[in-house]
Amino acid sequence: WERYGQGPAFLRALAEGGAPRAVWTALPGPHWPAEIAGAVAATLSSGRGALVVVPDGRAAARVDAALTEALGAGRHALLTAESGPEKRYRQWLAVRRGSVRAVVGTRAAMFAPVRDLGLVVVWDDGDSSHSDDNAPFPHVREVLELRAAQGRCGFLLGGTSCTVEAAQLVESGWALPLLADRERLRRAAPLIRTVGDGELARDGAARSARLPSLAWGAVRDGLRTGPVLIQVPRRGYAPRLACERCRTPARCRHCAGPLEAPDQQDLNCAWCGQAERAWSCAECGSTRLRARIVGARRTAEELGRAFPAVPVRTSGRDHILDAVPDTPALVVSTPGAEPVAEGGYAAALLLDGWAMLGRPDLRAGEEALRRWLSASALVRGQEEGGTVVVVAEPTERAVQALVRWDPAGFARRELADRAELGFPPVSRMASVTGPPEALAAFLQNAGLPPEAEILGPVPAPSAAPGRARRPGDAPPGEAWERALVRVVPGRGAALARALKTALAARTAKGANDPVRIRIDPPDIG
Repeated sequence: WERYGQGPAFLRALAEGGAPRAVWTALPGPHWPAEIAGAVAATLSSGRGALVVVPDGRAAARVDAALTEALGAGRHALLTAESGPEKRYRQWLAVRRGSVRAVVGTRAAMFAPVRDLGLVVVWDDGDSSHSDDNAPFPHVREVLELRAAQGRCGFLLGGTSCTVEAAQLVESGWALPLLADRERLRRAAPLIRTVGDGELARDGAARSARLPSLAWGAVRDGLRTGPVLIQVPRRGYAPRLACERCRTPARCRHCAGPLEAPDQQDLNCAWCGQAERAWSCAECGSTRLRARIVGARRTAEELGRAFPAVPVRTSGRDHILDAVPDTPALVVSTPGAEPVAEGGYAAALLLDGWAMLGRPDLRAGEEALRRWLSASALVRGQEEGGTVVVVAEPTERAVQALVRWDPAGFARRELADRAELGFPPVSRMASVTGPPEALAAFLQNAGLPPEAEILGPVPAPSAAPGRARRPGDAPPGEAWERALVRVVPGRGAALARALKTALAARTAKGANDPVRIRIDPPDIG
């Protein structure tokens, strides 16, 4: 913790039985699990317990190993789905009895009954895994904020990136920032280089082979000293296709869903799964297709042809690699599935940045920056020759924040924009979805606070046939609408009470049409 300005003071406060609260922007590199273990050890030395919640089993395994090294075997519990129900229940009972005072786990561990809790830690709170999709939709960050406030214990919110909610905690004074100085950050972070639309238009290699010359050079140089990471936004071969002549998106003739090519030869619908063997464009009649988005499998295939003597490994939803050796190799990964390289990656390519920045989502820039920082943090620092090339427009705010490695500054600017527009987390908001008639009647009879503002309604997303249905999505084939109800800070409880009362009254009357409510939805479009 000496790498951070207030780090030693934070540990001293924990060791002395204090309850410091901090938002920690971690330096890139492999040291964050050991730093979390150091904070846990300081808390245990004061006779109190500690709880660490991470997004997935891979991160939990890294913290588990760090805690074992720092505390010794058997001094902490690991609560993850990978442990299996019997072992997880035994660990839970050990925590309940107080025989184990430190816990690391994934989302469900946020409710672990740690005895004499002295510290709660959340790692990477922007990861969607921290948000439960089952009512009442708890988020790890919010639950542990409540536990820290009610239990008067320490709070540590850490990550290589910084969410807008984390920036709000600092701005409000509820938590203090834990940052490294710029000189130390420059040494630890890799060199970031950008390739925008102008460079792509002038680059013949980019037009013929998709990758710009700068990216090819970074891959070639990186392979001389170690593995190279390539992050691709989508899995599969060609997840989205369009007409080669007129660029009209290719659609299924049965359900109008998007056509995709998960394998090199197969063409089928992403919604209904119907095979398409004789496609032709409805606009111009052409039978030739082009990939609008190139998936991880095709990227791996192209790179394998370009570097035939180099092994190519892929990591994605269907098969996630935990780690790769420190030998020359090309590692193609989708966001969030990047394996850790022993000694760090020599270089990284962040491809198709427009696909993440162009999503119609309030958090598109924040999420893109988080994904890029997570991948770039696995690359060696500038002193060791680490280089990252991002293919995205350099004028974009998220790209500039990546080049400067300034996630906290980006989050502060996003927070200021949302304050001006009245969007969460500055305001409190509820999403109400349902059939149009049921939604209109519910809002009319809800008895909302006088200052409540209703945005919409607008058509709600519909669940694609054969795909998992997200909370608030309309059932396949049904047309639902969604309204957003917004109130000023301090009136969130009044809004929740009004919606709860209205929903209970509607249920008591035996209403058949469903109405779904979610407070502070993570995705408002």
